[in-house]
Amino acid sequence: MSLHLDLGSGYKPKNPYSANQLYGVDIEKIDKSKIKNVSIVEIKQSNLTFEKIPFKTNFFDSVSAYDFLEHIPRITGTKESNSRYAFIELMNEIHRVLRHGGKFYAVTPVYPHPSSFVDPTHVNFITDKTHHYFTEPSLGASMYGFNGRFKIIRIKKIRPKYLYEPHRLNFKQKLRKLNDKLKGLESHILWELEAVKV
Repeated sequence: MSLHLDLGSGYKPKNPYSANQLYGVDIEKIDKSKIKNVSIVEIKQSNLTFEKIPFKTNFFDSVSAYDFLEHIPRITGTKESNSRYAFIELMNEIHRVLRHGGKFYAVTPVYPHPSSFVDPTHVNFITDKTHHYFTEPSLGASMYGFNGRFKIIRIKKIRPKYLYEPHRLNFKQKLRKLNDKLKGLESHILWELEAVKV
């Protein structure tokens, strides 16, 4: 039995690894009577900029974040202290809820593509090097309080139209993808990471 969590799920949590049971977290309150997908077990309400992921440690086999990370501020102010690193805290939470070997699959606009800036709610700009802060051997975010560890499965620029979930492309799609690359149309970065727990 595999369990998957989709962050910012809305009513339709994504399931890139075809898990048996599907969970979601969204900032909006979800009316459970409107959920039609039988594999969806639960969608909880939480503002992940300020709150922890509302599930137990080592609970999930995989976690996804589609067009979500860019909405989490890197630094926020609080009444208790001058600042906190909301993005680092979220990455800690993702690592916490994953089992050893669990996968984190994220797709987000990549800087400097205009898609990073068009939406005024995008406050976290991800580059093709940002993952180094959370992955072996660098783990650069440890100086900011990141206490997790991920291994890279793959990091690549994509155009979500052709490659939004792990799957094999047919020949025609591969040609379109090559054309997108040559024309600079790859607007997003895909992170596929594996949680390492000691």
